[in-house]
This record gives sequence, C-alpha cells and structure tokens, in this order.
Amino acid sequence: MLNDGAYAYAKACGIIGKSYVGKRISSLTGLHTLTELDRTIFPGFHQELPGKELLIDLEHRIIKRAVDQILSIVNSYINPPEFLVQMLRVYEYSDLKVCLQLICAGKKDPPLLSDLGRFQTVHFGKFPDIAAMLRNTEFDSLLSGDIRNLHPDTDFAPIETKLDSLYYFGLAESLSRLSSEDRQEAQRLLAIEISLRNCVWALRLRTYYQKTAVDTKKYLMDIKLHGGAGRKSSLAAEAVESLKLPLDTRNSWRYWKWARFLNPEVPSVNWVANPRYFQNAASQYLYQLARRSFHRSPMSVSAIFCFIKIKQFEEDILTSVAEGLALGMESSGVFNLLEAPS
Repeated sequence: MLNDGAYAYAKACGIIGKSYVGKRISSLTGLHTLTELDRTIFPGFHQELPGKELLIDLEHRIIKRAVDQILSIVNSYINPPEFLVQMLRVYEYSDLKVCLQLICAGKKDPPLLSDLGRFQTVHFGKFPDIAAMLRNTEFDSLLSGDIRNLHPDTDFAPIETKLDSLYYFGLAESLSRLSSEDRQEAQRLLAIEISLRNCVWALRLRTYYQKTAVDTKKYLMDIKLHGGAGRKSSLAAEAVESLKLPLDTRNSWRYWKWARFLNPEVPSVNWVANPRYFQNAASQYLYQLARRSFHRSPMSVSAIFCFIKIKQFEEDILTSVAEGLALGMESSGVFNLLEAPS
C-alpha cells in the first residue's frame, strides 16, 4: 500500500505528463487565436465569447486548472504538510493583492477568485469591507498599518512587499519544521527563489517607482535559510549589492551573481536594466531547476515543492500566450519575447 508521499508523487507524475511543460510546450506554437488556445488546453469545453471576455474567462480557467491540480496533490496527504499548504496559499495572497488594488480604485464588484477549499483563510465574500475580509486571519495586523485607508493615490509598493514578506517568511518557517530528507531540495531552490525575488523587487522599485537605494533596501526580505556547514546567509545580499550598480551601464554588473539574467546590450541602443526581462529569465531558470530536481527525491515533500513550481510556470506560460494572442500576436511571437537564458 502506498504511503501519502508515494501516492502524492505518483499522482504528480501523471499530472506533469499531461502538462504543457518540457516537450509538450511545442504544441502551443503556431496558434493564431485565443479560440485555438482555448480548444488546445480545454478540448472538451467550448464557449463563444467576445475577445476581451474570452481572455478573462480563459485566464481564470487556466489558473483554476493549476489550483485544482495542486489542491488534488496537497489533499493526497491525510495531514498535508504545512509547507505545502503555505505554497498553495500563494493564490490567496495573489487574490488579496488584486482585491486591495480594486478597493484602492474604489471598485465595488469582486474579482474572479481561486477556490482553495478548506485552506482558504481570507473572507473574500465580505469584499470590499477590508476589516471583515481579514478578521481573525494572519493578515489582521495589516489593518493597523498600510491598508486602513486605501484610496486611488495609495502607494501600493509597501503593501505588496509586506504581503510577499508574510508569504515567504511563512514558507521559511514551515520549511524549517520538515525532516532533512523532506526539505533538502526545497530548501536549495527556495533560497535561490527568494534571492531572485529580492533582486526583481530591487530592479522594479528603482526602475518603475524611482526609489532610492536607501528606500529600496527597506522593502527587501531579509530571510535566512541554513546553508552549507550549518551556516545561514541573508537572501537579500545579492539585491543589496545590486543597489550600488548603475541602471544604465551593463558592464558594471559583470561580476554580480545574477548578471546572466539581465537583458543583453543591443548595438546603437543605450542599455537600461529591464526588470521584466530579468524576471522572465529568473522564472525560466527556477523552472529548469524544479524540473531537474522533481525526480531527485521521489516521495519527499521537496518533490511536491518542485511539482507546484512546474505547474506555476506552466500557468505563467499559458496566460502569457493568451495575453499575446489577445493583442494580435501569434504564439510563436510570444515565445520569442519570453526567451531568456537558463
């Protein structure tokens, strides 16, 4: 009889085999319309909607598909590991950000949301009453700070970074309670992910929000995970180092740890660091690491960590293709834009 870990791993392997990752990504090339993409992903489902409505509906179904598959794996455990539950709840954090942004804009209608079943904690049915939505949840503490009085001119960066910090600190805490076998691969990949996430934030805040290096440093997640020989190192170190480097001179970044994910120089064009390019490159790198690590520790929690990362990458690819097709691009053109070094 299979134990929980073995059953979850076997089920995850079956889902990955039918996912649009690895060689199966090629089946998405050559698409010209949203309808073609819809019929490729959901062959048994057909709905006639105008372009914008179809995009919203299709993106929601793509996310729901990922959530349902991840949820089915987490529910394979009689007592799901807290670490995997926290990973699943990234969708709750994402939905909360969307809700808060809508409240900022004075919107009264709730967005389409993910259903996490028994793992949901936010009372989204109380939208747009923030206090009622967050009462008796881990987000309660936010009510005394940045989100008490949201308005159209609210600086959302502090709220977004605070939510990201809550999520990743929760992951790090629950990871520390796993056995060494369960956490080994997940710990290595999570450390890289948090480091890259900090670097993305540093680039975004300096480029899009014109934050100074001093201000940007306040938003970074100073999370520490065990490294080799029991050492702990700050996962904000690379981002802090990047704050000293000019955003318009690529050569100055050549010795920086994650320099290979920066956009390349183009002849006759003044180089400027592109946060979106860096984020795409980092995302592809993390996906490749997760794919290589998925089978490394079968039946461990780390294997399911990798499964979730692979599914989230697939979700990003599918929604990116959908958005490109909605803009009149072909899917091959979207993949060209997403190409980045691994």
